Amino acid sequence: MSLAPRAHLFLFLISLSSRMGLSRYIEDNDASDGLYSLLSLDQKRESEDFIFRRPLRCLDMLATDGYFTFVASRPQLACAAFIIAEPSEVISLELSDVSIDCSAGDFIKMFDGWVLKGEKFPSSQDHQLPLHQRYTDYCSSTAPGATSHSSQNVAMIFFRIQSPDSGFTLGVKKLHNPFPCNIMSQSPEGSFTMVIPHQRRNCSFSIIYPVAIRLTELSLGHARSNELSPQRQVWSGCLGSGDYVELLGGNGVDTSKMFPVADLCFSLSGLAQMKIGCDNSVVRLVSSGNYINRVSFQYRLLEHSELPKSRENSLENFCTVE
Repeated sequence: MSLAPRAHLFLFLISLSSRMGLSRYIEDNDASDGLYSLLSLDQKRESEDFIFRRPLRCLDMLATDGYFTFVASRPQLACAAFIIAEPSEVISLELSDVSIDCSAGDFIKMFDGWVLKGEKFPSSQDHQLPLHQRYTDYCSSTAPGATSHSSQNVAMIFFRIQSPDSGFTLGVKKLHNPFPCNIMSQSPEGSFTMVIPHQRRNCSFSIIYPVAIRLTELSLGHARSNELSPQRQVWSGCLGSGDYVELLGGNGVDTSKMFPVADLCFSLSGLAQMKIGCDNSVVRLVSSGNYINRVSFQYRLLEHSELPKSRENSLENFCTVE
């Protein structure tokens, strides 16, 4: 039986954090408990008429509104909770009942997006705020509590607590977002439309699966070309257009470090499809701000027989596109 989509996403984050040094401080039972919690999360979300509460683990993933309380039973030096909402939602975080010693090196930080060592989503190229404004540091705040509001459907909190019985409560609330931008998908299949209304910004839709992506509609400010081609052939043309869509593939969460697969800088009313055999597949809409740009697409998980065979000593050993 295959894992639920959020469980797959959680395992991807565990794997990525392991490669980047976070999980060396995290016990295996913390990660496994979090995974089991995810597998039963859908049943928990069915009851919307009460306030959901549960303990927060040192490594955790949260996908529902509620209150999550962490109490240290031993020194916890590197903990993180990844929060994810639906594509059309943003996330509000609030700390309460905080009992930590900032002067002794404890900290609680909230981040607008997801971050691991060397990897951020959304990347600095795609987020409208400078990096330092995306952090909310409880220990630097003059208010008795701390709040943070995400710009997209993912947020994060990471913390260090060294004294037993110290801890905090994290309140999670999700709000409607009329113009979703920079989305992390919870599912390996579905459809979505990204719209950028006269704004100079970039929006990415990230799918933590190897998928086939089918573009069904693309409306840009002007036309330049009429074919979907591999990056190595036409990349420079679309980069100068100011308004275009690119497909990316990679094995991390930072789109600025991913492999450019293809780009389109012309309006499209037919179908264009590409398979991306990577851990992470991304549709990225770049807008100059002069037009209303729109892209609609469908995506599905690649079958095992569709996955590319690995090649040694190259990026394609982990991520191959066709």
